Amino acid sequence: MAVPLLTKKIVKKRVKKFKRPQSDWKLSEGPRVLIPMFKGCTLTPDIGYGSDNKSRHYLPNGFKKFIVHNLKELEDCAEIAHSVSTRKRKEIVERAAQLDVVVTNKLARLHSQEDE
Repeated sequence: MAVPLLTKKIVKKRVKKFKRPQSDWKLSEGPRVLIPMFKGCTLTPDIGYGSDNKSRHYLPNGFKKFIVHNLKELEDCAEIAHSVSTRKRKEIVERAAQLDVVVTNKLARLHSQEDE
């Protein structure tokens, strides 16, 4: 079994998405709705909401995800790229099972062809 790289607990400061007040994040003219000094105002994305550097880009299972286009790129935790064909996907999933590598989207595009 593959061992996760991250043993530290992942802490997210804010999980809920920010609500966009209009097409962009510029402050609107008129009453300042986005100024974060009053109670009940809309929260804006800020540098303080960032993740910890040691746990950034890690999945909840503790692995770091890598995009895979062919068999040579298999590493700890793989995600098969969107442009990879069904035939190559099958080969990558089989090889990942032999190497004991976690594939996050191993069922994508495989089950629809087997039903016929």
